[in-house]
Amino acid sequence: MSETKAESKSKNPKKANLSDHSSIKHLLDESVSEIVKSRGYVENTRLSNLKLSIGAIVIIIALFAQFYNKKFPENRDFLIGCSGKYIIVNGILQVVSYTKEKNAILFTHPPVGAFSTGLVVSSKLPRFSDLYTLTVASADPKSISANKPVEFTKSVTQWFTKDGVLVEGLFWKEVDGLINDYAREPKKSK
Repeated sequence: MSETKAESKSKNPKKANLSDHSSIKHLLDESVSEIVKSRGYVENTRLSNLKLSIGAIVIIIALFAQFYNKKFPENRDFLIGCSGKYIIVNGILQVVSYTKEKNAILFTHPPVGAFSTGLVVSSKLPRFSDLYTLTVASADPKSISANKPVEFTKSVTQWFTKDGVLVEGLFWKEVDGLINDYAREPKKSK
């Protein structure tokens, strides 16, 4: 099975447009998620589901405003109410994204059978910069089993060929090392 996986990687290399900042970050973030999941961590989709639910409420409000069965002068108060609710619920969605999600690309549950917390994996790639920062932290920093966050900041130029192909082996080694560093960190004393 590992041979077929290796063959598929060589046939379909991961490629990014090197002049597109978003393309590079997206490809690296996607690869980080694959690496973390391969280590036995299962993605925690609770926050994503919450954001989707709030987004659905925003869409429902907009649909009610659009398809209300009265014409404009008669439905003015209804439209004002829908607009207000739309703004409030959309504001809640933005607050949830800003306060809970921040730069996180992946939230995980703890590995099965492990006495630890899940992970929050965050990344940054500032615009007009080649420095990619990856941070691994505990999903529950107040837990007794939480370790101190670890991070690295490295140039993305070392992970891509001139054609924009990601050298997965090098990147995998870096991310895997960071996860190992997090696991080795001494526990916090309270």
